Amino acid sequence: MNPTTYVLVPGFWLGAWVWRPVADSLRERGHVVHAVDLTGMGERAHLASPETDLTTHIDDVVHLLEQQDLHDVVLVGHSYGALVTTGAADRVPERVARMVYIDSGPLPDGMAQADFEGPDARAANDALVMAQGEGWKLPPPPWAALAAEVPEVDDTAVAALVEGSQPQPWRTATQPVALNGAWERLPRTGVLCTFTVEQLQQMAPHAPVFAHMVDGDWTYVELPTWHWPMVSRPEELAQVLDATGR
Repeated sequence: MNPTTYVLVPGFWLGAWVWRPVADSLRERGHVVHAVDLTGMGERAHLASPETDLTTHIDDVVHLLEQQDLHDVVLVGHSYGALVTTGAADRVPERVARMVYIDSGPLPDGMAQADFEGPDARAANDALVMAQGEGWKLPPPPWAALAAEVPEVDDTAVAALVEGSQPQPWRTATQPVALNGAWERLPRTGVLCTFTVEQLQQMAPHAPVFAHMVDGDWTYVELPTWHWPMVSRPEELAQVLDATGR
């Protein structure tokens, strides 16, 4: 079997380190894995600035694909990372074999991540950025509280999340998505963790944010757990990605 090349992009607050158990498992299966530290996150936290935005992060992934001369890539985006991977695939679709969206999906053109949960959530996060993030950073969430009802996530995992998280440059969330549609020609897999295929199909006709998850060349895998399966069920996620890349 020829190895598959995976590029793994994390969501808000996290760096490449969060993928380590998944990446190790994929490498043990013979695959090539690039886990990405986006600008201002993970080991590149010192590069964060008020100007860091969604385009910055899309550039990060495009530059990786071009500088490493990667082709036939399985491009994996978790949560906010899906906006980054979609934007990168839209610019260099010839380098991508498949898109994988982990508990996430592509937003419609012109929509920002900050608006996904509606105006009240946007206003609350704007206030948090002003009060605790120097006007340009969204602080990490209370990981212990989020993990309290997730048996697979122990104290060690929570401690790693607390230690490894960085404030998210808020412009990455407020800059609207800008797409030309090239990414839509690529096959896509949705790994659904906090909702099911049936729930997705019920929501899509009534919520434009889910419309792109039922149109086009989609397959789905259900992996029931919390929103961060690379933390709670890394081996199962690696198995899903391994099967997706075949």
